[in-house]
Amino acid sequence: MWDPQTYLTYADERTRPARDLLAAVDVEQPARVVDLGCGTGTSTRLLARRWPDADVLGTDSSPEMIAAARTELAEPGAALCRYEVADASTWAPDEPVDVWFSNAMLQWLPDHLDRLPGWLGTVAPGGALAFQVPGNVESPSHVLLREATRSPAWRDRLAGIPERREAVEAPVRYADVLAAAGARPDVWETTYLHRLDGPDPVLRWTRGTALRPVLAVLEGDEAAREAFLADYGAALRTAYPPNSDGTVTFPFRRIFVVARVPA
Repeated sequence: MWDPQTYLTYADERTRPARDLLAAVDVEQPARVVDLGCGTGTSTRLLARRWPDADVLGTDSSPEMIAAARTELAEPGAALCRYEVADASTWAPDEPVDVWFSNAMLQWLPDHLDRLPGWLGTVAPGGALAFQVPGNVESPSHVLLREATRSPAWRDRLAGIPERREAVEAPVRYADVLAAAGARPDVWETTYLHRLDGPDPVLRWTRGTALRPVLAVLEGDEAAREAFLADYGAALRTAYPPNSDGTVTFPFRRIFVVARVPA
């Protein structure tokens, strides 16, 4: 179960990559736009504001996230878009789309590289497939999380949690697969140096994403959850010491892909 409020703790930092990805999508007046794995709809609303005349659909497998996204539709001045609960691993549009967009979701699908040619096939001529995935599986936050789940204190309890090390591919692999499928890929990577504030900021960040599988396994056992968070949080504080102003620098590498379909 996803927690929209936890995910949005650092909403500005999480939205920055979506804005940067969208700025690189050069498609004029698309009729149909899809945001696959839209979460709370922040990226979907960016798409709707960019193309107000398009039919903009956001999909997510989490009913909690979709409920939060729909709540925003009632806000004054909200961009017009629609949402539906859908499993990204099986969802397919019923007709070609002009912009196929996904922000920080494909890393949850281990076989997403193999799916790219099929997804590209749903994009209309002249359209684009654009996505962004985190490329930080070797950063201290993720390495320490893997070490914690494998430690003697937790390895039996947390056995079976999916290994995410191979879920994200090297940028050149994305470019090669999409080019072989007939697209013109533009692939790059960026490392953001987020300066996070608040208590245990990196722990708060990971509670919204990477920690979700662990927290799901420990659901219902509050003592175990708190004990694991204490162990992992202590390791994070050592790996990410505070700056002189009290913030914590959290480097976050991301991989961006925009694949244009020839007109």
